[in-house]
Amino acid sequence: MRIMGAKSSHGVGTRRKIADALVIAGGGGNADSGGASGGGGAGAVVNATSTTFSGTYVVTVGAGGANEGNDSSIGSLIIAGGGGSAGGEGGAAPTARGSGGGGGGSGSFGGSGAAAGNNSSGGTAYTNSGGNGASNYGGGGGGGAGSAGSNATSSSGGNGGAGTNAFSSWASATSTGVSGYYAGGGGGNIFSGTASTGGSGGGGNGGRFNPNITCTSGTANTGGGSGGGGAPRNGGSGLVIIRVSGNYTAETTTGSPSRVESGGYTYYTFTSNGSITF
Repeated sequence: MRIMGAKSSHGVGTRRKIADALVIAGGGGNADSGGASGGGGAGAVVNATSTTFSGTYVVTVGAGGANEGNDSSIGSLIIAGGGGSAGGEGGAAPTARGSGGGGGGSGSFGGSGAAAGNNSSGGTAYTNSGGNGASNYGGGGGGGAGSAGSNATSSSGGNGGAGTNAFSSWASATSTGVSGYYAGGGGGNIFSGTASTGGSGGGGNGGRFNPNITCTSGTANTGGGSGGGGAPRNGGSGLVIIRVSGNYTAETTTGSPSRVESGGYTYYTFTSNGSITF
């Protein structure tokens, strides 16, 4: 919610500020511990440049989901849709969701990562699709913010698609992301063979049934999807960063965002819910 007409603490009315924002939604998860589900898709990444902020904005940082991830937002001004679930359907814009990879459950062929979502297929993706499953109980990797998930093969689960490193300077300045990446897709499961890896940017690794390797969750505050199979896992939570040129101090904040000056910008980083007043 945007609170219109908020008054300045200086008594001169609402201040206006031009700023950029990076909004990353929570990653999708793998609620089903059986079968060979694909990895959860990464949360959507929305970057808004040269946006006019004025007044008070509620900041929501979406949690990673057991199925779909949760949305992140700055009021009603900027919204990023949570990541799709393992084997689940991605959403359409404006609540865009990265899609889960296709699973090969019960010995059947996995569905395409670009097909309509059901128990054995990935979903359509606004960003990047999940990979295809395979007939050997293999699940495709979840789609990442930077690339599609890979297909499963006869001997391995599909790797998660890479996240995006388009905001590596933001990641470096705020000590967030994973090696400069955000929102990687989760790896798909495999019954027996080579376990998959999550995509760069917090994607969880896929599990293996024989011998057992447990899949991993998406990394917190990256929007990465969880790995598929082996155990229920959640995607990683999202992140909201607001960047203002020069040395800038917000009138008020709640939720304890970090503030850092770097490279000619001031960054406010929210890793949990809060608010900011310009």
